[in-house]
Amino acid sequence: MKALYNLGIFLFSSLVHIVAPFSQKASLWVRGRRNWAKKMEGKIAQGDRVVWVHCASLGEFEQGRPVIEAIKREYPHYKIVLTFFSPSGYEIRKGYPLSGYTCYLPADTPHNASLFIDLISPELVLFVKYEFWNNYISALYKRQIPLYLVSGIFRGDQHFFKWYGSFFRKMLKKFNRIFVQDKVSVELLEGIGISNVVMAGDTRFDRVKELAAAARGIPEIEMFRKNEKMFIAGSSWKPDEEIMARYINENPRKMKWVFAPHEIDEQNIRRLEKMFNTSVVRFSQLDDQSSEARVMIIDNIGMLSSAYKYAFIAAVGGGFGIGIHNILEPACWNIPVMFGPNYKKFREATDLIEAGGARSFSDYKGFRSIIEGWLTDQDLYKSSADISGNYVRNNSGATPVIMEQIGLKDINIYY
Repeated sequence: MKALYNLGIFLFSSLVHIVAPFSQKASLWVRGRRNWAKKMEGKIAQGDRVVWVHCASLGEFEQGRPVIEAIKREYPHYKIVLTFFSPSGYEIRKGYPLSGYTCYLPADTPHNASLFIDLISPELVLFVKYEFWNNYISALYKRQIPLYLVSGIFRGDQHFFKWYGSFFRKMLKKFNRIFVQDKVSVELLEGIGISNVVMAGDTRFDRVKELAAAARGIPEIEMFRKNEKMFIAGSSWKPDEEIMARYINENPRKMKWVFAPHEIDEQNIRRLEKMFNTSVVRFSQLDDQSSEARVMIIDNIGMLSSAYKYAFIAAVGGGFGIGIHNILEPACWNIPVMFGPNYKKFREATDLIEAGGARSFSDYKGFRSIIEGWLTDQDLYKSSADISGNYVRNNSGATPVIMEQIGLKDINIYY
């Protein structure tokens, strides 16, 4: 199986190189890893005490971020080496100020794994959520370097739990601790003989609480909203937007409407503007006169989490694609949340729907029913809003559990 795994890594890397001339994402993946060892020269000085944190992409980074910040706050002398698998994580967070060095993770070959670990000499390693790279895991285990999984979540259909999964189960046994989000994950792992498991919860709850505490005021949104209720569609995609735009065109004065599309390139912004039959303004062009518009499009990155605090209702995009974006960011502001039908792999979404703090829609009729229910039934709205906010508050606290057990004070003790 190890030979097949290494062959798979080789074939995947080769395929990415082949498609790179035709794909921007693949091109970034290839260019970012080119001459990676040479790029690292001088980045890690002799005597640096290194904690290595690896994230697949941007979402996993947000889960690992509370732990990174706790490490830098409590142990500022440690240098963080931050790696990403995907360009969508690296390209956005390559300038993250708490990282001493940020780079792409070299392809998981035995040579790359050994050389990379030799170059950074980490004293502690954190992989976030779904990252299981056999050669890196094996190299760390042989060197007795403590390895932890942060905010892991497991499902019964994963290869760890299949009859052919012994190769993958061996990886899990090489982690010092696997910090998981829920009881189901604990039970699944214990069922295959993995005992190094701690149910800590999801660090994203800690992150959204921090974001809410640090949220800045946005006078432009206050000027746009005035005294009306406001709807925010966060990280929206075309299928979400088509349903919402139909309702807005029929009911432009029900609320003020704000869109923060997932893609903010000029072509996509223009496409979105054309969907509305009512007045539209971009955030970057807002002034006293244009604030009378019914729809505003946020054409920047980084504002959404703070903007949610002005919303009466939030819709989170991605539910008509591979999965929804972050619904905890709006929920922490005590507002009800809605999203498309592809949410079942997201524990927070199923929890909130079951509790009544969120709703899912799959077509225009469903969207209209949810919106009008929350707008007309004050008791229903208040109940949904309270459930959302309490859900975030009641599930925070994973970061202190992890920090207590990763043992930075006794970092040289391997057990």
